[in-house]
Amino acid sequence: MQLVASGVKQALTRSSWIRRMFEAGIELKKKYGAEAICDFSLGNPDLAPPPQVRQALEEIAAGADKPFAIGYMPNAGYPEVRSALAAYLAKEQGVEVAAGDLILTVGAAGALNVVMRAVLEPGDEVLCPAPVFVDYGAYVWNFGGTLVPVKSLPDTFRLDLPAMEQAINAKTRVVLLNSPNNPTGVVYRQDELAALADILRRKTAEYGRPIYMLADEPYRFLTYDGVTVPPFLPLYDYTLIGSSFSKNLALAGERIGYVVVNPAMPGKAELLDGLVLAHRVLGYINAPAIGQRILLKALGAQVDASVYAARRALMAEVLTAAGYEFSLPQGAFYFFPKSPEPDDVAFVGKLLEEKVLAVPGEGFGYPGYFRLAFCVDEAIIRRSAPGFARARAKV
Repeated sequence: MQLVASGVKQALTRSSWIRRMFEAGIELKKKYGAEAICDFSLGNPDLAPPPQVRQALEEIAAGADKPFAIGYMPNAGYPEVRSALAAYLAKEQGVEVAAGDLILTVGAAGALNVVMRAVLEPGDEVLCPAPVFVDYGAYVWNFGGTLVPVKSLPDTFRLDLPAMEQAINAKTRVVLLNSPNNPTGVVYRQDELAALADILRRKTAEYGRPIYMLADEPYRFLTYDGVTVPPFLPLYDYTLIGSSFSKNLALAGERIGYVVVNPAMPGKAELLDGLVLAHRVLGYINAPAIGQRILLKALGAQVDASVYAARRALMAEVLTAAGYEFSLPQGAFYFFPKSPEPDDVAFVGKLLEEKVLAVPGEGFGYPGYFRLAFCVDEAIIRRSAPGFARARAKV
């Protein structure tokens, strides 16, 4: 007897490798104790929020006995929060952004789902460079679309622009980019993004409907060695950005994000109306009221990124000493080393035997590698060194 829809059943069979490894870690911690396990499976930021978050919560609590203190607001969010965020994004992106150019959403995942609902017809395709964040396929499938991964260049994980251009066809509706990238840590350069924008302009003209460039960038704040993330909005008229404050304000559980539409987009009012409608009918209704109030107080603040830089350096030291091949991540808090054996799932099993939890590259559509989330205490990274060495010696 089938209890769930066939599409959901299929999705369950290829369920997130991240979640599987996280659950395996729970069982190992029960068996051996938390101190024995080195868990790099989940990108769950562990730093405390900046002090502005606590100040905002205290102010919210002080006014919580007033009518509508945490009630409904316009579906797109509180007007004063949208205005403040618009001013912030105008500086970040180098273009004038108005409050009416954006809506507040239930995290970046909510932002991406709202965009897909607003623009996809059944059968449309969404192009994305691989490796691919594990849930992108589900976000597209939710609305009758198909995710089309295009392999990035080997080892460097830079955009394979000829391959992406070849993959674009009359069904292509969105090109989805994540920079800094999860799982590789790559930050896409200005020149490759500009070249991609040129391709999209040509293809939009050829097929007679917009092909959107959609940037997913919750890690924009977290880069290393002087690398910066180029602004997306000036690149191309049909650009949207979806993001969140889960990482930079350590508010992952509060689910506060946004979608901003390029102010230069022709006919943008119709798309914005569609985004607001999608936000409502998908059941989100509005972004969390408390999260919006926190954002108004904490916008511009962030966690201490130097902590992540130190962890990155230590993780690189541990992997190098154990003989792994990897590219140093330019941003975010992930390493994506090459598996010492072709079967990355089998090798992740060897790591698991050593009580080290990683996620196989197969889960990101890029076999032969594995992901490590280094948003963990330095003591865990140091403790993992013998396990990494022993697992590699088994190959």
